[in-house]
Amino acid sequence: MIRNYLKIAWRNLLKSKLFSAINVFGLSVGMTCCMLLLLYILSEMSFDRHQEHANELYLVRSENVRFSGEKMDNPRAPSPYAQALKQEFPEVVQVTRAWMNFLENKTLLKVENSGKTVKSIFETKGCHVDSTFFDMFSYHFVEGDPKTALNDPHSVVLSEDVASKLFGNVSPIDKVINIGGTDGNAENFKVTGVYRDESARSHFDARFFLPMKSGWVGNYLRQPNQDFSNNNMFYTYIRVKPGTDPEKFNQKLPAFVDKYAGKDIKAAGYAKHMTLLPVKDIHLFSKITDIITPTTSTTYLYVLASIALFTLLIACINFMNLATARSAKRAAEVGIRKVMGAGKSGLIGQFLGESMVLAFLALIFALIMVVLFLPFFNQISDKTLLISNLLQPEIIASFIILALLTGLLSGSYPAFYLSVFSPLDVIKGKFVNSVSATALRRGLVVFQFVISIGLVVATMVIQGQIRFMRDQPLGFTKDQQIVIPLRSDQARKSYASLRNEILQNNQIMAASGTSYYPGIKNPSDMSVYRPDQTMDEGAIVKTNWVAPDFMKTMGFEMAAGRMLSAEFPGDSSFKMVVNEATIRKFGIPLDKAVGSKLNFNMDEGKSQGIEIVGVVKDFHFEGLHKVIEPYALFPSFGNDFNYIIAHVNTNEVSKVLPFLETKWKSMVPDEPFSYSFLDEDFQRNYTADARTSRIVNSFTVISILISCLGLFGLAAFAAQQRIKEIGVRKVLGASVGSIVKLLSGDFIKLVVVSIVLATPLTWYLMNKWLDDFAYKISIQWWMFVLAGGLAVVIAMLTVSTQAIKAAITNPVKSLKSE
Repeated sequence: MIRNYLKIAWRNLLKSKLFSAINVFGLSVGMTCCMLLLLYILSEMSFDRHQEHANELYLVRSENVRFSGEKMDNPRAPSPYAQALKQEFPEVVQVTRAWMNFLENKTLLKVENSGKTVKSIFETKGCHVDSTFFDMFSYHFVEGDPKTALNDPHSVVLSEDVASKLFGNVSPIDKVINIGGTDGNAENFKVTGVYRDESARSHFDARFFLPMKSGWVGNYLRQPNQDFSNNNMFYTYIRVKPGTDPEKFNQKLPAFVDKYAGKDIKAAGYAKHMTLLPVKDIHLFSKITDIITPTTSTTYLYVLASIALFTLLIACINFMNLATARSAKRAAEVGIRKVMGAGKSGLIGQFLGESMVLAFLALIFALIMVVLFLPFFNQISDKTLLISNLLQPEIIASFIILALLTGLLSGSYPAFYLSVFSPLDVIKGKFVNSVSATALRRGLVVFQFVISIGLVVATMVIQGQIRFMRDQPLGFTKDQQIVIPLRSDQARKSYASLRNEILQNNQIMAASGTSYYPGIKNPSDMSVYRPDQTMDEGAIVKTNWVAPDFMKTMGFEMAAGRMLSAEFPGDSSFKMVVNEATIRKFGIPLDKAVGSKLNFNMDEGKSQGIEIVGVVKDFHFEGLHKVIEPYALFPSFGNDFNYIIAHVNTNEVSKVLPFLETKWKSMVPDEPFSYSFLDEDFQRNYTADARTSRIVNSFTVISILISCLGLFGLAAFAAQQRIKEIGVRKVLGASVGSIVKLLSGDFIKLVVVSIVLATPLTWYLMNKWLDDFAYKISIQWWMFVLAGGLAVVIAMLTVSTQAIKAAITNPVKSLKSE
């Protein structure tokens, strides 16, 4: 029986080549989209699931609540918490801390021989961890022993890629590298391990690991009197005994916090609420945007899953539409089979079998297309998915299930619809397509175009928001600004000389030093309050130390007072410039801001009143996702800067780079010349939004393509069904244009209905998406008009090709059988 079904299915495929091709191609494209997005979603969901102790690993997170009501969700904690947790709770098996260098975003690594630099590179993402780190987190070591790799304070563990850059194909074990900046304090470290990169499936994407006792952080930890309230800068992880209930553990944490930190945090003006966050939930469910690496929102995955589902549904709808539309062609077959004794279940099995054949044929083509298009998908999604990921048993099983579901979904209605035909009516020739079948086909076409129109509008909204973020005035000059990192004591000591040499070039307008600059993470902040307030009523203010001419170099605009400037040598750390958000926060009128003082809460609870000498107009130091927060600029007359920024007065910035490199090498010969452009650094804040845009754009095109395929097939079938009517009309004098209008009119009406339905739905969903941005565009009416017009044009072009073909056919050919 099954063999007979398959044989009939294959014959029907060959008999209706056009419709079969449309079905197979549409289904395969839909499956391809579904598979690629499924790979992406599974990759996002697999983060940290590979850890040996995944079910027992937790990050200790906290919510700090100021007495004024201000809340801050913090995934970090002060340094003493780790050991205190292990001592206090018998459930805790092991603890470890991680510190990501927030002082610098690049680290200088040098290989030296006889005092001469042989190789030097800048690397990002160095991470300081306790020696227990590799006892808790699973890393595949290519060389070295993870259990002892970080026991020595002057050891370093490298990723395979970093090891290759420094040593090529030679084993790096026991080799010595010099690590500059605050990561290594220009000291020598011995390579004790090399590991495979785990960034594709771990929230740790460190390029190299250093012991917690080394570098700047090691010096900090050796200071006496480490307390439980200040310097929340350590990611603290615990491994608990199997079977430990995290909820019960959380209930014990308030008493723990009160015991160890209650007095200190109360004196600092806030309360701390600590909870455990499962490590395997960090990437998707933490609801914190950045824990070691950027996290992913579950909403984003829901969006991708919806796109995958809708794309596949559109392909299935094409199948259902074409199958029900061609029901008259199969009616006689059904009638004869019923007369010969075929039952309803047998007929349903036959037609479902045919859809299964099509689905698995489409699956074969889809797998081929996945292999072909995976590199392109990796490019638009910022992933490194591999072909080998497809060979995992769960992936193969999911693809087979996908094909089965697709076959059942796309073939279910035609199977049940065709199996209930009355054999007597069919054989007498009384069968016609029912009103319900026609209504269903029209409804499915409407559904297809609602999705397509919605995706077109979504594309325009996302592109508009990205353009808005790119072109929005940021409150400073972002173009033609070259950023040069200073990552060693030698580079910092050369700051003044380097700046003077740079300014000798008449194409460089200004150059200045800074600790941080807009667009990158600035972790420096302090608790601030007015002199007439208590510490409890204060707020957090971001802080930055800059050269006196930094504000001029950046092109800041003043709202009141003056800039920091070398012309005022009396400026010191007790003078500052604040942004407008600061005076708004503390209720200080603009006309009274200059000369006012704010108390800054220093370490150990000491406060210092600092005078405001100027108010700068608000500028975006972070992306447009966030509201501009209070910000203070302090003058620094020394050389302790992390960056030097050069403002170039020519559009051909590349011509200035050789000059800068020459000056750099003459003063810092042992370090490679490194630079970036400020505008590009700022745009990196929108990497996730750009990725969303690329994915939505691509799948919008695909959904429109699939919808057009279905519309093309239905138009071709409609033209074929009405071929004799068209012939009669032509004999009676109907023009080609009137016939095209006749055949196209019904489909255009369906597209218009789709526009009406898609408009409110898309408006609501895209407004929800825009809610993630503090500064955003408004959805305009013309977007819906343009999307609707585009849908009508595409439908007209698709349908008219078949309508014109039918209209210009010689009526003699269509009528000669009558």
